[in-house]
Amino acid sequence: MTAPELTRTEADLAAGEPISPREARLARAAAVLRWGAVANAALAGLALLLALAAALKLIPDLFPALRAALLAGVPTADDAAAAAGVLLIQINVSLLLVLMVGVQARELWALGGVWALALANGLALALLGFTPALAAIIPAVWTGITVSGDVRAFRANPVMLKELRGRMRGVRAFFVLSVYLGLMSGFMALLYLTYTPTTLTTGSAAAGEVGRVLFMGVVGAELLLIVFIAPAFTAGAITSEREHLTYDLLRTTLLSTPSFVIGKLESALSYILLLLLAAIPLQSIAFLFGGVSEYELVLAFVILAVTAIALGTVGLYFSAATPRTLTASVRSYSAVLVGAFIAPLTLTLALNAVRSAVGRTSPVIEAALVYAGDLLTSLNPVTAALSTQQLLIERQAIGFWTYTLASDGSAIPRASPWIAFAVIYLVMSTVLVVLAVRRMRQLEIEA
Repeated sequence: MTAPELTRTEADLAAGEPISPREARLARAAAVLRWGAVANAALAGLALLLALAAALKLIPDLFPALRAALLAGVPTADDAAAAAGVLLIQINVSLLLVLMVGVQARELWALGGVWALALANGLALALLGFTPALAAIIPAVWTGITVSGDVRAFRANPVMLKELRGRMRGVRAFFVLSVYLGLMSGFMALLYLTYTPTTLTTGSAAAGEVGRVLFMGVVGAELLLIVFIAPAFTAGAITSEREHLTYDLLRTTLLSTPSFVIGKLESALSYILLLLLAAIPLQSIAFLFGGVSEYELVLAFVILAVTAIALGTVGLYFSAATPRTLTASVRSYSAVLVGAFIAPLTLTLALNAVRSAVGRTSPVIEAALVYAGDLLTSLNPVTAALSTQQLLIERQAIGFWTYTLASDGSAIPRASPWIAFAVIYLVMSTVLVVLAVRRMRQLEIEA
């Protein structure tokens, strides 16, 4: 390896040290992805405002124009096409931010990810008429061309590989997995024995009710597990290195700060995702009774996985921002409790009071309150999961659906809560990872 290929620490870069061509190339690629995400976010905001104006009839005959600009090739209603277009732009924002972090960390999956994003948007542009795809295709293709000339810069994260190998070589990981599955199985059996006697006289729908209760019980137990262990797995990821006096040793290697942070996050989340995957057969037992569809199984896994990623990044951020594991753990759990539970509940109660007072005075106010309620529902994983299941059962809607305002009978498009939940939590996770990297760089400069 020649001298220009060596990776310098960010503290040296901040101090004015010259950087290699490889480092400059990766920095430009990450910057392009970042500005692409900003452009898509601005485009999503503009499209959302126009869709609201069209739904509230502030601008007549706007929905057909939005449909032609966003999703001209989708055979569906104009309002649903506009809502789907806004969602796809928001997904591009999330993916561009994730790829930005991956390029900074030189992750192997980021190398193929930029081309996959460009290909997916190209297909959406050609088949669905999704013209905003150009705002994602341009930065993705530019980044792909830039980084593909230096494939050797990307590799499987060494921190993730080291910690995963160390965790899975011992007996502890398999013992924890066995105990976890045993407890989940016992909890499911207890639910079955408790609930079955109460449904014996309810008719032919009893089996479906049993299946739904078993499914919700297992998913609820997994969600509770994630809330407790995800921040704990990552809150000590960086502070433990400082406490064991191994952090300075790691910083003397060629490992960059983004690679170190992403590796710690990947190693912690990989084991959590293993626990979630291992419990899927238990969730599938509900199919024997009925009352649960394959869509519910997939959506439950998506919500659980996104929750694990988001809460894991919360712990990782405080692990980078604080010197002690105990302090990082306390702040992580406090942030999760306030941000995901207390604040949404308090704001929902206030919103309900406002809705009962002025909710139907005008269509603009009513629509704003409806969307504010949807946003608050999407901030909490429990309410997002329950609302998604209820919507799927009552309206068979997995994506978008139409809601009629009581004030004037106007129809506005609404999205299933899991969609906004996934977008919000993934964007928040990416921002927290970026802040964690920035915080570590500041600490290295100060040191």
